[in-house]
Amino acid sequence: MATKRITFRLYPTKTQNQQLHYWRKLHCLLYNACAYHRKTSYKRFGKSVSYYDQQNCLPEFKDCWAEYKELGSHALQATVKRVDYAFTRFFKLKSGYPKFKSSRFYKGWTYPCKAGWKACSSGKNGYLKLTNIGNIKMRGQARDWGIPKTCTMMFKQGKWYASITVDCLPSRLQTDKGAVGLDFGTYHAVADSNGNVIDNPRFIKSAQAKVNSIAKQSRRKRPPKKGVKASRKWKKANRAVAKIQAKVARQRQDWQHKVAVEIVSCNSLIATEKLNLKAMTRKSKGKRKKQKSGLNRSLLDVGISNLKSLIEYKVTEAGGFYIEIPTQKVKPSQTCPNCGHQKKKALSERIHSCEKCLYTCDRDVASAIVCLNYARGQVIQH
Repeated sequence: MATKRITFRLYPTKTQNQQLHYWRKLHCLLYNACAYHRKTSYKRFGKSVSYYDQQNCLPEFKDCWAEYKELGSHALQATVKRVDYAFTRFFKLKSGYPKFKSSRFYKGWTYPCKAGWKACSSGKNGYLKLTNIGNIKMRGQARDWGIPKTCTMMFKQGKWYASITVDCLPSRLQTDKGAVGLDFGTYHAVADSNGNVIDNPRFIKSAQAKVNSIAKQSRRKRPPKKGVKASRKWKKANRAVAKIQAKVARQRQDWQHKVAVEIVSCNSLIATEKLNLKAMTRKSKGKRKKQKSGLNRSLLDVGISNLKSLIEYKVTEAGGFYIEIPTQKVKPSQTCPNCGHQKKKALSERIHSCEKCLYTCDRDVASAIVCLNYARGQVIQH
C-alpha cells in the first residue's frame, strides 16, 4: 500500500463559500492565539508550552467561544499542531520565529482523520461532504484511488481546493532495463549519459514581460500603508500578477511530470549527483549580485529539487533504482568520463575537452557519464 495525495477543485454555493471563509478565519485566529500563548508564556513566566498543553485547553476554549464547536475537535487539533511544527522548525534552526498569520492569506485547515468529512467519489469528480456545511461539488481525476485518510481545505487564487490523501495500490509504471546518468543545470535542464539533452523551458522568462507590464501599472496605484487601505486597482493588479505566477507553476509541474515519465519509462537504474540546492540558490553577498540573482532564477525555473523527487519516486515505484552520488567526492563536472583526470572548469566552459586523453563531449553529458560509471561501480560492489 502507498499513500498518495490528490487535489480536487471545489465548487461551493454562495452560502457554502461564505461559511468556508468564516471557518478559515476562525482557524487563523486559533493559530494566532496558540502562537501568542506560547510567546507570552515563555517571556513572562519562563515556561514552555507544548502541543499537548494547548490541545488539552481546547474543550475550555470551545466553551468560551461557542462558534468553534461546529468546526470539529480533530480539525482544531490539527491547527494547534501546525503551531507546534512551526516552533519545532524554529528550534531546529530550519526557519525563523513563527509569525502571526493574516486571515487574508491564511490558506485553510486540515482534517487529520475521517471525522468531519467524507469524499463521495471513485477517483473522478464527485462531491465532498463536510459536517455542518453539506455536499460540495468537486472536480478532478486520480490516477490511483483507494481509502481516503486525510483532507486539507485550501483557498488559492480565489478558488477552493480539497487535497485528499488516500491509501492505495499504485499502478506500476512500465520501465525498461536501461541505465542512465543525469546532470541537472540551467543551460540544459537535463542532460543524460546517452548524449540527449532537454532544454530549459524558461517559463519565468516567457512570462516576465507580462509581469513587468502589470507591475509597472501596480506601482502607480496606491499600495497598502499603515492606517491606509490599498486601492482596488492596486489589488486587481496584484491578483493579475499572482494569476500569471500560478500558471507558470502549473506549466512547470506538468513539464516535470512528463520529463520524469519519459526518463523512467526507458531506464530502471538512474544515477545523478547530490546537490545542495539551498546553498546553490543563496543570495550573493559580493559584487556580482545581478549575475547571481539571474543564475538563481534559472535554477528555480527548472525546479531541480522537485524534478529529482518525481524521478526518484516514479522509478522506485516501478521497481527500479535511484542513486545519488557524493558530489564533493566524485566531482562529476571536473572529471573526465574516459580516463578519470580531474581539472577545474569555469561555468562558461560548455565543452569538456580532456588535456590528458583528448576526449571531447558536452560538459553536462560528461558529468552524467561520470555519475553513471560511479553508480554502476557501487551496484557491482553491493
